[in-house]
Parts: sequence; C-alpha cells; structure tokens
Amino acid sequence: MRPSKRQDYSAVASIYNQAIATGGMTFHEQELSAGYIQRWVEGFCDRESLLVLVYNDQILGWGVVKRYSDRTGYRFCCETSIYLDSAETGKGYGSILQKALLQKAVELNYHHVVLKIVASNQGSIRFHEQFGFETVGIQEEIGFTHGRWHDVAIMQLILPAH
Repeated sequence: MRPSKRQDYSAVASIYNQAIATGGMTFHEQELSAGYIQRWVEGFCDRESLLVLVYNDQILGWGVVKRYSDRTGYRFCCETSIYLDSAETGKGYGSILQKALLQKAVELNYHHVVLKIVASNQGSIRFHEQFGFETVGIQEEIGFTHGRWHDVAIMQLILPAH
C-alpha cells in the first residue's frame, strides 16, 4: 500500500472504468482517462489522499480519503471509496485497503467517515459493516444510470479519539 504516483493513474482509471461498465457501483457513466485522474488528484487538499494497493508491480486496487465538504464546520469529516480490479475481488485486498484508508483518515485528523453506496450493492454494505460502519439513511431514487433509478445508502463511522 502506498500513495499514488502519476504513473499509476492509467491503472486507477482502468479499475474505475470496470466499475462504470459493470454498473451499480458509481454514477459516472463515461469512462475516465489517466488525465482525468491526474487532474482530480492535483485538486486534492493536503488532507486528501489516493492510495494504491500494489503486488508484483501491478495495481490491484485503490482507495481514496477525501474531505466531505470544504465548509469549515465539516473539517473533521471525510469520505472514503474503494475500488478493486474485478479479477482481484474476494481475496482480502478490500480489507487491506479499508484498514489503510481508516488509518490514513486518523493520520489526517478526521473524526467522522461517510460512505455513499448504491443501496443495491449489498456486498459492499456488508463489507463496510465489518469495519463498524452503520447505515444512517437511504436516499431514494437519487441516481439514474443504466436506464433506471438507484437508491443510495449513507453509512458512517465515528473514528476513535486519538
């Protein structure tokens, strides 16, 4: 696990594009390029980070810690996301990424972590529950992709004081 580098952005985009093509994981509908990922990361503040999981020089997945809002009252709240190469799911790599993201959130002085998950993605919801996240609400029919409406589950985790 390490912070991303410019040469990683093509692999990061490729993994994310798998999620776009599969559906049910993101509301992006068009594939993203390495240039898009680069511009995205270059726009990060000092309390945001894109981490990549590398094995044998291959990026297996990535995760991001992003501030929840630029409003100062939310300065201790962040969002996280994890994406794995579709060939690498079910092998424990998601747990490695999740642990690293939560550690990074603590290092970046966050107190509250928010997730937004397409509600039909029950596997992701159960995965996050294993780390102490709880569902605090459902936004009904908030996203429209692949020809239909999708609900979004809002999950949260309060990080231990440090």
